[in-house]
Amino acid sequence: MRKLVVFLIVLAVVLGVVDRVAVSGVEREIAKQVAAQYKLSTQPTVTISGIPFLTQAVGGRYDEINLQIGSLTRKGVQLSGVTATLYGVSAPLLDLIQRPSAAKITAERVTGAVTVPLSVIEQRAPKGVKLSGDGGTLKIAGEINLRGVPVPLSADLKVDVVKGGVRLAPVKVVVAGGIQVPPEAMRSMTYTIPVQGLPLGLRVTAVEIVPEGLRVTGEANDVPLRA
Repeated sequence: MRKLVVFLIVLAVVLGVVDRVAVSGVEREIAKQVAAQYKLSTQPTVTISGIPFLTQAVGGRYDEINLQIGSLTRKGVQLSGVTATLYGVSAPLLDLIQRPSAAKITAERVTGAVTVPLSVIEQRAPKGVKLSGDGGTLKIAGEINLRGVPVPLSADLKVDVVKGGVRLAPVKVVVAGGIQVPPEAMRSMTYTIPVQGLPLGLRVTAVEIVPEGLRVTGEANDVPLRA
């Protein structure tokens, strides 16, 4: 009986080691394929969720895989904190081992997020406008030209998803002297930051103001992970 217990303990340790070695190998291969497919300058950090890993590997299907991509630039816009979560990933184990360059790896669904830093938001703002934030609100202050007279103005910024990016428009406008701001002046302070060409084919679905800037989230379906 004692020998059986010792054997089972040793077997559990061996299987645990094999499990971790196998998951590391698959994570490296997925990182390599994603970087090549989406032309990333560095390979993402890949974490496969679920223990034991081998049961997922044998079935060739992984319920959830998390990617930490870091920072990248798209359409001239610097993005930070780029992350993605892959759901329902199909990656046959034998193909990954025997033919990694030809293995078909796909994800049924992907969700992801990127941050547009405050510095980028300010750089893209109309000339003469200064940006500030208090965590949940973005504010602008500057001057507008009304009939040739520069008039101080301040406002909150409302953010919305539009085709090709996110739009920032002034709301709760306060003008010195209570002067009414004409529509064309309001439009001149509205601007769009492009958020395009995201990895994994992510399509922007929502945006929110966070202390670091704008947190933009997106989704995609039936995503190929192999170059």
